Amino acid sequence: MFELIKNGGWLMLPIMLCSITAMGIVAERFWSLQRKKILPPALVAQIWRLEKDHNLNEPSIRRIKMSSPLGSILAAGLLNRHHSREMMKISIEEAGRQVVHELERFLNTLGTIASITPLLGLLGTVVGMIKVFAAIMIHGVGDPSLLAGGISEALLTTAAGLTVAIPSLIFHRYFERLVDEYVLNMEEEALKLIDVMAGDREVG
Repeated sequence: MFELIKNGGWLMLPIMLCSITAMGIVAERFWSLQRKKILPPALVAQIWRLEKDHNLNEPSIRRIKMSSPLGSILAAGLLNRHHSREMMKISIEEAGRQVVHELERFLNTLGTIASITPLLGLLGTVVGMIKVFAAIMIHGVGDPSLLAGGISEALLTTAAGLTVAIPSLIFHRYFERLVDEYVLNMEEEALKLIDVMAGDREVG
């Protein structure tokens, strides 16, 4: 492995750094975007029970907010539960924008890596071919071993760039889709909360 990196030239270094960064982001996002962490099951039902038992106070709302991203969104609505339905929706939407921003953390970086590593590989190809033509100008084409270094550098950097870019792009698209799915689920749960709280207030 070290020999491949060495033969690929200095452009292998940024490609390898991109690879390490991408692997770190993918591992972190897999850990952070677990469904049970984002959307705890039966959270709305738990809130409803607290409301029925008259235990939905400021400390309990704070615990709900800290429990998960969904809890953070619902807590914003709970703090305005004595106001109009429209006020609850506005507060939930504002909290939702902050939560979505957190869920999308590092995805721009992963997308950037997917975009730039093929370009780094292409640059390595160009540098390698320049070395090949420089060797031809100086020594001619009689000794193929003189050309091997430049050709090897050109092929290795191209392969390395694509090897990093393809999985980075796949995981970037996967996590974007996962975040979109979570956002839709959180919107559904927030609407349930609004309906429950507003309906209970109207009945009361």
